Amino acid sequence: MAQNVVLVTVDSLRADHVGSYGYDRDTTPELDAYAEDGHRFSAAFTHACATRPSFPAIMTSSHPLMYGGFEQLSENRTLVSEVLSEQGYATGGFHSNLYLSAEFGYERGFDTLYDSRADPSLMTRLRQAVKDNLDSDGLVYRALEKLYQGTERAAGVDVGSYYVSAEDITDRALEWAADQGDRPTFLWVHYMDPHHPYSPPEAYQIYSDISRREGVKLRPKMMENDEDITDEELQTLIDLYDGEIRYTDAQIGRLLSSLEDQWDDWMAIVTADHGEEFRDHGEFFHQNRFYDEVMHVPLIVYDGRSSGTHDEMVGLMDVAPTVTTFAGDETRPENWWGYPLNPLLEGRPEEWEREGVCGSWYDVPTETERFAYRTADWKYIRDYVHDAEELYDLRADPDERSNLLDGDGAEPDVLDEMRVVVEDLEADIESTDTDVASVEMDDEIKERLRNLGYQE
Repeated sequence: MAQNVVLVTVDSLRADHVGSYGYDRDTTPELDAYAEDGHRFSAAFTHACATRPSFPAIMTSSHPLMYGGFEQLSENRTLVSEVLSEQGYATGGFHSNLYLSAEFGYERGFDTLYDSRADPSLMTRLRQAVKDNLDSDGLVYRALEKLYQGTERAAGVDVGSYYVSAEDITDRALEWAADQGDRPTFLWVHYMDPHHPYSPPEAYQIYSDISRREGVKLRPKMMENDEDITDEELQTLIDLYDGEIRYTDAQIGRLLSSLEDQWDDWMAIVTADHGEEFRDHGEFFHQNRFYDEVMHVPLIVYDGRSSGTHDEMVGLMDVAPTVTTFAGDETRPENWWGYPLNPLLEGRPEEWEREGVCGSWYDVPTETERFAYRTADWKYIRDYVHDAEELYDLRADPDERSNLLDGDGAEPDVLDEMRVVVEDLEADIESTDTDVASVEMDDEIKERLRNLGYQE
């Protein structure tokens, strides 16, 4: 029997800042309750280290570099929304990350996709009007541009809105879901709030006494002069990040509890596209590297019927096959590479097929690639960008500090096996290679993406 399904994805949410994953702050009471009553996957990993390459894995169950890469979704990929639409589902998606918009192919299979593309903030619209109507070489234009850029840096004013708030996204999603009547429904909701800038609503600035204005002033410093961030300022950034998580958690709780009241037969999957680094390996944000602070993500499955904690390695490519299985469709598209989580959810771990999780990423400026393979005990990274390899014994070195391939020591026996897995992944990527058209973005979209730290 078909179930209503909600997929919740959270931008930049690292697993170790979630209470049920061992965090010592009460950042996620709502998620923790669903994890307690549902299924928590302790070893869930993304296949990429940023939003653009991560979401093809989530939504199309394929590696980021397959089918022409992640610049745009190839027609050779199949979105989970397309599968469910063909099964008669009402399909709705709600988010405000412009890299997940219709221009990049994410509208396929959705009856409704709200991506904020046509709904920028008032300040963003005003700034674009200035650009459209004033000579860019003129004194008035340059004065207004300088004022805009300097306001946030000097005064700590959050100029404009870089994304739509979790509360607004939740309102829109619930309104749409309520209009679907008795149709089986698939709802995807993506929350941006834990992504920088970290500026939680005042009610959720519960971990730091710093004002919102002072918090916003730290962002340009973190982006432009991160080596000057003091230990105290680092803790402030973490405090603000945790406040954003607590706020998003409250909205996830509101979303799921409202759907539970509305739907008789339903299930939910909650995860993140990637984590966030706070100088764990010397950097901030998510810098296209394969360390666990960025790759380890929460994954919670709730269906109101069973519960459990699972330590098996799972990847975000397994999300779409799980969604369609719960929706009553046992057929996996031939171009899907993940596995449904049902053997684990139903107490049959001996049938689980995945031993590790591979990651991949493409550096556009250098036209080179990075790959990774992680098992429960080992992580291997092949970095063509810097012509380097890394190998970590996660049992002895869980924080990934000691690269066993540095120096003249003997190579661990496991290295050959890890290399073969990555070579097989490279061959699979090559076998699916296809041409994908680039996406032309207007100045407004480029500006909004730059405000979020993306380089288009």
